[in-house]
Amino acid sequence: MTPRFRPPRLRPLLLTTTLTMTLALAATGCGTEPAPGSQTAADRSSSADPAPDRAELEARASAAQLVAEHVWVTEAAGYALARQSVGVLGDDGFGSVYTEPDGGQIRLSVERLPHADADCTDGPASGGGQEPPVICERDGGQWYSATESGHSYAQEQDGLVVTLSGTRQEVDRPTLRAAARAAHRADDYELDQVLPPAGEASGRAPVERGDLPTEGDGAPNNEVGASG
Repeated sequence: MTPRFRPPRLRPLLLTTTLTMTLALAATGCGTEPAPGSQTAADRSSSADPAPDRAELEARASAAQLVAEHVWVTEAAGYALARQSVGVLGDDGFGSVYTEPDGGQIRLSVERLPHADADCTDGPASGGGQEPPVICERDGGQWYSATESGHSYAQEQDGLVVTLSGTRQEVDRPTLRAAARAAHRADDYELDQVLPPAGEASGRAPVERGDLPTEGDGAPNNEVGASG
């Protein structure tokens, strides 16, 4: 039976900062720092630095509308976390971007998604307007999928789909594979580096709409005159 392929879902990250600011800062290398996973747990435990206060970490995560347990980190040679890219995805997901000096970007996303969103070979394609897949295969414990322009690695962990993605022009497959295999749930030290500082949370906040009436169902007034 011929396997049915479905296009990989290389979703844009719905980060809490604007896309323009994220790309501008990422391109210039501003707001970046070494990948949180670059220091081993053994190195951190043997250092003189005290362990971060868990209650404070939880408070910082909550202020950014993030779930601390859903924060993942990774590492890839030459790439650093763009701190301004850290934000919430959907209801309780997590997203971030790792950049390198030449402009390459690796996007990390953690979301509650169906199995089909991780396994690119599971079922027919859904939705339209997506590039047809050229590769869709199992690679170790993860699924690798690629279109002509982009590619991604995805894995399922505790009801979450963790995806590392990028453009094929900027990020080659070995680099993306290494980042995908290095991805893991952030420990307290890594959370301290990733989460916005207290008082500077970047979580989404309700947007004030100036065109909404103070009474009624909240719909904007779209009335037109008698002339249409």
